[in-house]
Amino acid sequence: MPSQLLIIEVNRLDAARARLRLSGELDFESAPDLLAAAAELRREGYQELVLDFTDVALCDSSGLSALVRIHRAGTTGIHLTALQPQVRQLLTRTGLGELLAAPPGETGQARQAG
Repeated sequence: MPSQLLIIEVNRLDAARARLRLSGELDFESAPDLLAAAAELRREGYQELVLDFTDVALCDSSGLSALVRIHRAGTTGIHLTALQPQVRQLLTRTGLGELLAAPPGETGQARQAG
């Protein structure tokens, strides 16, 4: 079955912060799209990136790698919000939840769209 398209909706929240709302699957095929979007925002001067995982159905090792690369490329950390249970479990098992500023216990069901 082919990978579901990753849709990235960018919201510039203020002069330093932007939100990337992700929908679909963050995998080998789509991770470069996320890297490109984050790099473009960094070039525009956005220091803090909030990645909204409300509608992310799957995240594989390529997706995790992309998140680590985005984190390392910035002067401040990235913040992951509205994580689905599968993604949260993956971050917990790999120890990346703390590095990537994933709030403990937050899931997509607990967050209101904004």
